[in-house]
Amino acid sequence: MTRTTSTGTGRTQAERTAVTRAKLLDAAVGSLVELGYARTTTQVIAKRAGVSRGAQLHHFPTKESLVVAAVEHLVDKRLTEILEASPDPERGLDVLTDAFRGPLFHAALELWVAARTDPTLHEAVIPLERKVSDALRVGCLEIMGDRMGPDGIDLSIELARGLAVAALMRTPESDREIRERLLPVWKELVMK
Repeated sequence: MTRTTSTGTGRTQAERTAVTRAKLLDAAVGSLVELGYARTTTQVIAKRAGVSRGAQLHHFPTKESLVVAAVEHLVDKRLTEILEASPDPERGLDVLTDAFRGPLFHAALELWVAARTDPTLHEAVIPLERKVSDALRVGCLEIMGDRMGPDGIDLSIELARGLAVAALMRTPESDREIRERLLPVWKELVMK
């Protein structure tokens, strides 16, 4: 049970716990993006977060639990940001493809690749992937409304993910060119 009493620092135990967890989650994402899954360790994450190894172990007893929680935290944060921005439905596919860029996508990609050959991580990532897919569907429905049906949304999520993976091997210029060329075709296919 989390205590809510205040200490000499003016923060409650619950507030200190939330701050420590946030530091660990942010450090885990940063490590996944910068170092990759293989070189990310709980010791590296604790050091980056500026917390003791004991504090890290108290909140996240395994590397898998920490990195999965970090990506899940980022998914929730990113979805909230996107929906609060109230994007224009005409730009819905642009918003979706943009969701597959940056730290969230790179951290998640690290987990997907590592999970392919790590059974423990694979088991931990399955519920996360369901949550990510559900968040993407909810976000698309919120943005697109009745302009796109469920199959169009699912197809768009898969295409956006594939486009993002392929972009890792392109220059920014060639990626921009292919998006500018293909997004209108894609919109024509899936928009009502």
